[in-house]
Amino acid sequence: MNIGAALLGGFIGTVVLTTALTAASELRVTRMDIPFLLGTAWTQDRTRARVLGYAFHFVAGLIFALGYYAAFVGLGRAGWLLGMAIGLVHGLFAGTTLVNVLLPAVHPRMGTPFSASNDTPLLEPPGFLLLNYGRATPVVTILAHVIYGGIIGALVAPGRS
Repeated sequence: MNIGAALLGGFIGTVVLTTALTAASELRVTRMDIPFLLGTAWTQDRTRARVLGYAFHFVAGLIFALGYYAAFVGLGRAGWLLGMAIGLVHGLFAGTTLVNVLLPAVHPRMGTPFSASNDTPLLEPPGFLLLNYGRATPVVTILAHVIYGGIIGALVAPGRS
């Protein structure tokens, strides 16, 4: 196991995860657009928001890959199946806590259940299990994170050169 493999897995996994989520959005399977959600926390300019959002999402993907690596080291083993299991937990956490609870609390342009009626937020809050963005959103989000974890686990697994 080495940290370079984890970072490579994080990069590849983030490309796959982001592509899957973007494809699901473009195909109208979900209305969630993670880069846009992240980017609009920093700017109202929609184009700039997407660019910033992609950058933030890739940085987060690398940081989370280091967390996966720490879990593999702590457990003393790694592999695609363990990575997928961690990805499942990651996807559930991202959908139920990170995006659902924390993002609306800190995002300056996202409505919350407590927003006043005269507020005009740019984005609607994700809602329970991200369901405000479509019924398939939780499934797509969790599956994308499971694949992300599997990629990291496969690349970090001992015996890979």
